[in-house]
Formats: sequence, structure tokens, C-alpha cells
Amino acid sequence: MKKLLKSLLCLLLVLVLVVGGYVAYVFGAYYRVEDRQELEVLTVHDDGLDVALTAGRQYRLVSYNIGFGAYSDDYSFFMDGGKESRARSPEAVVENITGAVSAVQELDPTFLLLQEVDVDGTRSYHQDEWALICSQIYFLHGTFAQNYDSPYLFWPLLEPHGANRAGQATFSKFPIVSAIRRQLPIEDGLMKLVDCDRCYSVQRIPLPEGEELVLYNLHLSAYTSDGTIAEEQLEMLFADMYAEYERGNYAIAGGDFNKDLLGNSAEVFGISGPEYTWAQPIPAELVPEGLAVVAPFDAAGPVPSCRNADRPYGPDNYVVTVDGFIVSANVEVVEAKVYDTGFRWSDHNPVCLDFILKP
Repeated sequence: MKKLLKSLLCLLLVLVLVVGGYVAYVFGAYYRVEDRQELEVLTVHDDGLDVALTAGRQYRLVSYNIGFGAYSDDYSFFMDGGKESRARSPEAVVENITGAVSAVQELDPTFLLLQEVDVDGTRSYHQDEWALICSQIYFLHGTFAQNYDSPYLFWPLLEPHGANRAGQATFSKFPIVSAIRRQLPIEDGLMKLVDCDRCYSVQRIPLPEGEELVLYNLHLSAYTSDGTIAEEQLEMLFADMYAEYERGNYAIAGGDFNKDLLGNSAEVFGISGPEYTWAQPIPAELVPEGLAVVAPFDAAGPVPSCRNADRPYGPDNYVVTVDGFIVSANVEVVEAKVYDTGFRWSDHNPVCLDFILKP
């Protein structure tokens, strides 16, 4: 009996040391990318537009969260209440990324904002999705801003999510003269390990008259226990954009807000429930005069921009519009819509903004 007890105590001690060592590793490996990091502007292809960005002409901006190449329409994700933690295979990653790229190229955007682009991840079988996208897409310039670099996460136990590095990719058919990464506030404590290293990237595209189009690519927090963090992120973004507007520049932001941009998506799309409370409306009082939140919406045939991935996509899925835009008052919105892919390649649909820079 004493030998058995001793063996159990030794086993418990080993378990405590392993768990303690792993916790120390996770917290020791954690870091945040510095604020105002300059981003490298890459020439993706030498076939950009041969005219300058000009006020008074109509352009198109597309934003698309591509879900690290895992979310086919029959995929469910463990952090949303589903079962899976990785893409199905390396081939599935390539298929989903290629399908997503084809979908956005059909929309013929002038500017493209992508979120959840893995560059090296266990969950995506170490496929460099940034390089894969650049090889398939036709834009003059591109930038990449890292917002996620996790240590190896041993959960779920049978198929751990692993170590992953990802970020936001921005493309333009006009020259980008400079770009920086802005660090957003996030939660402290354990929640910081699942909330990524949130950021937005800022791209500057000149006009002949001396103004600039300042283009923001964002992916705001989803997994938070403190709702004030999301508001602090929005306040920072709004302040940055408003300062550019006051300087006489044009400011446009697009991406995944993880907010109910319609304000009543459950009513619009007819699916609700107490378990689906993660996407809240943006408080109107946060939006300063001179800026406007633009929710892509077609009243004649409303299409959601995101599905909850707690189950494969079907008629009983909770859906919501969390992807959209912010524009300054000197930007005229012609149309904003969601492009319906049926969630075939991601748990998001791409969203489009047709706009004119007012002279």
C-alpha cells in the first residue's frame, strides 16, 4: 500500500511539474509587437493602375476574413463550441485559400483587406498563406501586419491547436508610400493568450493634389471577458481616423469588427439565442462627428457576413454581419454589400464598399 501511495505521489509530482513548466513556457513565450512598427511595402506584381488615385472617381474596397484557410462550409471550430481545431489537411488549406482568392478577384477590387492570414501555423499545416495569396492575386503593392504569434497550445488534447503566427494582409492597385502597425489595447491575464496581439495596419496612398487616402485594415477582439476592451479599441481607431480627416486626408477602415454592425442581425436574419451574445452593436455615442460606420446591407436580399462556427453551415446557423467599414465625411459611399459565397471557403463572406473620394 505504501509503495502504491508513493508511486501515486511521484506521479502527481511529475504532473504538477509538467503542468507548471508548460504554464511557465506559455507565459514566458508571450510577447506583444511594438506599437508603430513600420511595415514593409512589397511589390506584388508590376501591373498596377497606370493612373494616380484621383478624387471624383469610383473605386472598390473588399474586406474578407479568410479564417486561416480552415473554414469550409461543413467545418466547426472548438472555440466557437464546435469540434475541430485545425484545418482538415494541407490540401484543404490550399483549396480554401485559392477559392477565397478567386471569389474576391471576381469582385475586381481596387483595394483588398484580408484577415486571419496564417504564415506559419500548426492549425494550417505550416502553409504560408501570405505567399500563396501573393502568387495568385494581382495588385501592385501589399503589406502584412502580424496580430497573432501564439506559443504551442495543447488544447484540445487529442488535436492541439498548436503554435500559430498570423496577421492581416492589405493590397492596393495604387502605390502605397508607407505603412505602419498600430497596437490595440487587449485584456491582461489569461485572456491575453486567446485574444491575439490585436492591431490595425495603416497604409498611406497619395493623391496628386497632396492629400492621402489613409487605409486601415482591422480585426478587433472577439474572445473577451471585459467589454470595455472592445470599446477602447474602437475609441483608439476613431481618434486616429478623425485626426487624419482633420488633416484633410481621406480615411477608410475595413475589416472584422466582431460587432453586430446592423445592430439587429438576429431580427434581420431570424436566428437568435442567449448563447449568441458575443457580437454586440457599436454604441452610437462612440462614433465622432465626421466619421460614419458603414454596415454592408441589401434590404431586398440581406446576406450575413459571418456564421457562428459551432456547427457546419446550415439553415439553423446563427449568422450576423460583423464585417464592414468606417469612412470619413469626405468619402461618398455609393454602395456597401455582402457578397454571398455560401460560406464555402471561410466562416465569413467578403464585403464590398464602392466609394468616391469627394473633390
